[in-house]
Amino acid sequence: MVKDKTAEEIKQIWQQYFAAKDTVYAVIPKEKFDLIWNRAQSCPTFLCALPRREGYEFFVGQWTGTELHFTALINIQTRGEAAASQLILYHYPELKEEKGIVLMTAEMDSTFLSVAEAQCMANQVQLFYATDRKETYGLVETFNFRPNEFKYMSVIAELEQSGLGAELKCSQNQNKT
Repeated sequence: MVKDKTAEEIKQIWQQYFAAKDTVYAVIPKEKFDLIWNRAQSCPTFLCALPRREGYEFFVGQWTGTELHFTALINIQTRGEAAASQLILYHYPELKEEKGIVLMTAEMDSTFLSVAEAQCMANQVQLFYATDRKETYGLVETFNFRPNEFKYMSVIAELEQSGLGAELKCSQNQNKT
């Protein structure tokens, strides 16, 4: 159906289709996806921090093929292998070579996450895996190869420096009143 369309036309169709839905979606440029994908092959697991009213909640992201499953760390600690994912990002690389784009959408547990919270976690994939900053991607490498040296607070510091979680913090603080 999209073979005769340009990358820009496909992007518009994708955005129009998902705009009315409560989910996370994106059109990722080939170069950015290739960087994320290559890094995910050697570092398939990482930790994201989600701003909550009282501090942060950690989620473990685990790549399985082109799917990225996020599960609350507390669920992994209490349920182990039986812990269910709260967010799954699906990447569709079929158009990557011909059109230069990768389509992404998500499946999320809306009893556990809002769309804004899921978007914050999806943005962290880009923050940590598609960065040019050696220190930022270094956190991913440390988590995968030297877990005993990994500092959870470094993820929070990087998130706060990037400004990604700021909107969530503001809306949660407004909801307190």
